[in-house]
Amino acid sequence: MDHFDLVVRNTSEVATCDGPLGPDALATIATIPKGAIGISGGKIAWLGPEADLPKEAIGPETEELDARGSFAGPGLVDCHTHLVFGGERSAEFELRCQGKTYLEIAAAGGGIASTVAATRAAKERELTYGAMPRAIGLLSHGVTTAEVKSGYGLDLDNELKMLRAIKALNTMQAVRLVATVLPLHALPPEHKDSRGLYVKLCVDELLPKVAAEKLARFCDAFVEQSAFTADEARTLMKRARELGFIPRLHVDQLTAGRGGAELAAELQCATADHLEQISPEGIAALARTNTVAVLAPTSTLFARARPYAPGRALRDAGVTVAVCTNCNPGSSMSENASLAMGLACLENGLTPAEAYLGFTRSAAAALMMPELGRLFVGGPADVVVYQCKSYRALPYHLGVSEVRHVLKDGLCAFEFGRVVTKLGGMVTQHGRIVGLPGSASGLT
Repeated sequence: MDHFDLVVRNTSEVATCDGPLGPDALATIATIPKGAIGISGGKIAWLGPEADLPKEAIGPETEELDARGSFAGPGLVDCHTHLVFGGERSAEFELRCQGKTYLEIAAAGGGIASTVAATRAAKERELTYGAMPRAIGLLSHGVTTAEVKSGYGLDLDNELKMLRAIKALNTMQAVRLVATVLPLHALPPEHKDSRGLYVKLCVDELLPKVAAEKLARFCDAFVEQSAFTADEARTLMKRARELGFIPRLHVDQLTAGRGGAELAAELQCATADHLEQISPEGIAALARTNTVAVLAPTSTLFARARPYAPGRALRDAGVTVAVCTNCNPGSSMSENASLAMGLACLENGLTPAEAYLGFTRSAAAALMMPELGRLFVGGPADVVVYQCKSYRALPYHLGVSEVRHVLKDGLCAFEFGRVVTKLGGMVTQHGRIVGLPGSASGLT
């Protein structure tokens, strides 16, 4: 056996999240008491009880990361964010605190439209660097992969600008970013009297250009009273599939009776996101598919738009349930994964184990990237070492990051509250800045 590059040891447990899928979340988390992780070449080379750690794999160059009796688990996956945008909307937050609803603010010219104006005015570089602190915020909560949507450009040039900013940001920091094109997010002001023309422009011009430049993996649409209809989403997704995009939908968020979950099931979407207003028929429809339900409880709280999505009913029906931050400037200005997990337990009805899976194994399923969100031999060494003894503390210690170290592809990208840097440059792996090799050396 070759020597490990790094070994994580002295844990209370290693939560692999690699157990059998099914209703028993604890079985899926599949903890290894007093486990250890051997890492080589950015991959997990060994996983098991520390007592069984092969001594021949520990060489003079092997770095050691002492977990200090705390638990380790897979890097978190945030499967729904709007991380890149221009401007900010704190004035709208104040209006909501005064009693205005999200829909009332949008009808008065605020909401998504105000972010569209700021995003259109910003240069690509400004969007990229403006999003950097938010990406670091996700990293500080243990997120190693995040989906990021466009949707604030709403014309050809500005949607492409957003997607190129996401692509640039991906190379500049440790969190792996997965892009989604979201052209049907809101009706742009110049098309307020020509909805059909705007949808046609998205289908005939925008999607082909995004596909040609390979700027996105997914295509999304917002089906809502204040946004787009089911038929408009069908038209977009038909073309998206033809061009190789994977469809997903924002549905059943603000108003009931729109059949959004049923539409997501009909279109065989990867995800149906939000679902605060989902019907029993919608739950049944999702249960007959592989579509992942993505809950955004921080957004429900932030937008003061009750009820919360029925996570308990979705899980009990057999639907895979993921949880996200939905980090965005209007309805969820937060990168706090721990807060989202806590709310998922307190308000969506999930157990701590289910909420943790919602940010690991289930979130990876939402992105159709099953190698992520779990720890297994041969898999990517995206590992978080916490300062608590169990995943149960993550939703319990409400809104507080318990993260001590974050490893991305086996390299330390974050430790003790700071991004790991190196004078004279940073280490890159797979074309993305990751961190400093051996930065965990000597940590006890």
